[in-house]
Amino acid sequence: MPTISTFYGILIQMFWNDHAPPHFHALYAEHEVLIDIRTLESVEGEMPRRALALILEWAQEHRAELMEDWELCARNQQPNKIHPLV
Repeated sequence: MPTISTFYGILIQMFWNDHAPPHFHALYAEHEVLIDIRTLESVEGEMPRRALALILEWAQEHRAELMEDWELCARNQQPNKIHPLV
């Protein structure tokens, strides 16, 4: 599973040929959450509140790039790296 961004100890990843809806995986310590790219809602998993806030802030800034990466992964192509939250 490619890591497309890393910030504040949070890894953002996508699977190739993953199930709908378009989403990404965010990992922080022992926590993992799946975030729907279209709605920025948590689809599955749990995350500490502060980490989730950072993830959602980053995703809001990069939603178009996340959708592009989703399309690349759907075609089994390497997704692009996305700038971290600063």
